[in-house]
Amino acid sequence: MGLNIADLKVTSPEFDNGGRLLDRHANDKGNEQPALRIEGVPSVAVELAVVCHDPDAPLPDGFTHWTLYGIPADTTELAPGADAQFRPGPNDFGNDGYGGPQPPPGHGPHHYYFWVYALSRAVDGTPSRREFLDAYGDAVIEQNRVIGVYEN
Repeated sequence: MGLNIADLKVTSPEFDNGGRLLDRHANDKGNEQPALRIEGVPSVAVELAVVCHDPDAPLPDGFTHWTLYGIPADTTELAPGADAQFRPGPNDFGNDGYGGPQPPPGHGPHHYYFWVYALSRAVDGTPSRREFLDAYGDAVIEQNRVIGVYEN
């Protein structure tokens, strides 16, 4: 997977990059997936994939909060409830689909990276985050992210 962050942009109308996620996005306070806006997808992209990952979780590989596949390359917004529209994969809560922030109380601020990957081939099935990165790293044309912060 080569570095390419030339044109793809990911933002959210609900939080600034590096800003605080709303309580309704938290797993135990509504568990509503934040809206994401996507711009600058390369014209050769076949599909998009989304991964939300918390590298601050006190686990060896962090904590995966969301995997989403089967997103057409011309998609410009993922509204709340995108799991019902596309193909949700596993999160580290042991479920499929979005599982919002739930950092340990007193552990400090956690950073939630909402990665969007523009891919040269479609994702088969619903791999875990690690399986996706291992199997499709060579298919990433471009990637970028928006980061939300949350603390209990």
